[in-house]
Amino acid sequence: MTRGLIAGIAAMTAIVVASNILVQFLLGDWLTWGAFTYPFAFLVTDLMNRFYGVAQARKVVFAGFVIGILCSFIGTQIIGEFGPLVSLRIAIGSGIAFLIAQMVDISIFNQLRSGKWWRAPVISSVIGSALDTAIFFTISFSAMLVFLDSSEPNIWARELVPMFGFGPELPLWISLGIADFAIKLALVFIALIPFKLMVNHLKPQH
Repeated sequence: MTRGLIAGIAAMTAIVVASNILVQFLLGDWLTWGAFTYPFAFLVTDLMNRFYGVAQARKVVFAGFVIGILCSFIGTQIIGEFGPLVSLRIAIGSGIAFLIAQMVDISIFNQLRSGKWWRAPVISSVIGSALDTAIFFTISFSAMLVFLDSSEPNIWARELVPMFGFGPELPLWISLGIADFAIKLALVFIALIPFKLMVNHLKPQH
């Protein structure tokens, strides 16, 4: 195992673990602190793809997926005030969203790698972030997938509330999803700074 792969797996592990912990802490009405750490998983994937190629990037994603499953399992065993910290639906949604979004990110990045330096990370991360948000919030909270967990531990997320406190009445999870995606979009562009710095100082090895 190369040093680059080890570093990539370590970085992805740190992000996944931190995000699983920080998602338990609210920031206002629509966000958790985990929303600010998780998007950097796309940065790690894109850097691995840029410097070591598709195969190595996929290994890092798979490692992150396994770590995420372990974190979710641990969360299902910890009982909080309203039940397990992680419900079955959230665990399923988190794993599927991560794997699909990251794999799509890798594929799109690889197709765009020969263009302007910013195109691949921006386009792949935006599309990956959109998929991640849509898949996670739909599986975890939507009414149409309630059969995944008949105990309905996340029924609170389907409460009808004004969007962001002043818009039309929609299920709460839609506002949560939009807010989450907005943070992801902002961090896509912020992450261009470390991406460019790394590109300028390291040489691709594939």
